[in-house]
Amino acid sequence: MSDVLEHRQRRTLAPAPRTVALAVVADAALVTLFAGIGRSSHDRTTSVSGLLETAWPFIAGLGIAWLAIRAFRRPLSIMRSGLPLWIGAVAIGMLLRAATGAGTAVSFVVVTAVTLGVFLIGWRAIAVLVIRLRSR
Repeated sequence: MSDVLEHRQRRTLAPAPRTVALAVVADAALVTLFAGIGRSSHDRTTSVSGLLETAWPFIAGLGIAWLAIRAFRRPLSIMRSGLPLWIGAVAIGMLLRAATGAGTAVSFVVVTAVTLGVFLIGWRAIAVLVIRLRSR
């Protein structure tokens, strides 16, 4: 019985601010990495302004999704945070690109969805695995 109670208590406790901050930084860094990889694979110039020009719609989408789903409550959760953040970053990012006249070719949408899915869900899966292994 105490295991069930302990599990419930852990679920209701807010995550440490450090965990939330690290999750935000990891997400933003991976979205920026995605933009950098994309720019370099298309022989674009490597400037900070160019990188930000490519990354900003997805960073904005990610930020909007973070607030909309309140990811700060469970920043490491794959299903409650990772999945909706991935969808938000891609969907809102593509809408912002379309609204500003940037490219939204089907192949770009597919590559974006796959890469950001691997990045935003993948690091959470690794983190959860490490946490579980350490708690044993």
